[in-house]
Amino acid sequence: MENDIRAGVLGTGSSVPEKVLSNTDLEQMVETSNDWIVTRTGIEERRIANYGESTSDYATLACRRALESAGVSADEVDLIVCATVTPDMMFPATACLIQHKLGANRAAAFDMSAACSGFIYALSLSSAFIESGRYKKVLVVAGDLLSRITNYEDRSTCILFGDGAGAVLLGPVKGDKGFLAFDLGADGSGADFLLQPAGGSSIPATLESVEKGLHYLQMSGQETFKFAVKAMVSSTERVLETAGIDIKDIDLLIPHQANIRIIDAARRRFGLNEGKVMVTLHKYGNTSSSSMAIALDEAVREGRVKAGDLLVIVGFGGGLTWGSTALRLN
Repeated sequence: MENDIRAGVLGTGSSVPEKVLSNTDLEQMVETSNDWIVTRTGIEERRIANYGESTSDYATLACRRALESAGVSADEVDLIVCATVTPDMMFPATACLIQHKLGANRAAAFDMSAACSGFIYALSLSSAFIESGRYKKVLVVAGDLLSRITNYEDRSTCILFGDGAGAVLLGPVKGDKGFLAFDLGADGSGADFLLQPAGGSSIPATLESVEKGLHYLQMSGQETFKFAVKAMVSSTERVLETAGIDIKDIDLLIPHQANIRIIDAARRRFGLNEGKVMVTLHKYGNTSSSSMAIALDEAVREGRVKAGDLLVIVGFGGGLTWGSTALRLN
């Protein structure tokens, strides 16, 4: 790079609720079965936040753990970027609430929304801040309590989603470490495939909008599935080409944890064995963009990856959006 600054990951952290919602529990709520859910999705259970808890609670804890991992104090953080589709409220930004809870008084803070691709989008933007020399320490946190917008009478969606948050502290790194390339994309023509119709300026909250269930997440399953497989494969191919690396060179692929069939399709396409793909959705379900951040943190803490390892992280989601990054761990 011309300015000789490259952003990398200095520390990771994650946080999930203690409460478990198992497939057996869901059998008592809707017409479904454990076998059907596992076969179709790979999900065995998911974590659900308690009443009164918020996205910022879990995001703050994930940030604290990322700071501890990096050995950095909150007052050293220059910027906090929170990727979420379930903010504590429409405004102020959840990132501002996280800033206050952390005591990161020097940090600027804002939210961004790119649905399940949000973590990749936030990494790309934050690494650019660092590589420009504008900031030195940036907390990127992805957090969502999807249980808050899930209709537990809709068996096609309620089996999929869970709650959680994951965070990384980014900063300048030396040598060949850090982010090697990014690939981001969007296709707004598919906006209706995955959305929460009400609650914004288009359909403000009214008694009628609540009664019609328009504040719940809605998904066209088949269309989303077809898009997801294509997006994951093509974005990964582009980011590998940009970085000048081969899929055989990577140590771990960390995909968005949406559906095991999507993950397996991509794994087979790239000829990767199961040991080279991080899977956590059997424990947590789909936690939106935090799924990749949580998986990255678990991979680090479990010793699945170490300094110098080459990773690819790839996600896709509502928008429609997609994104991937190739990085070498610091």
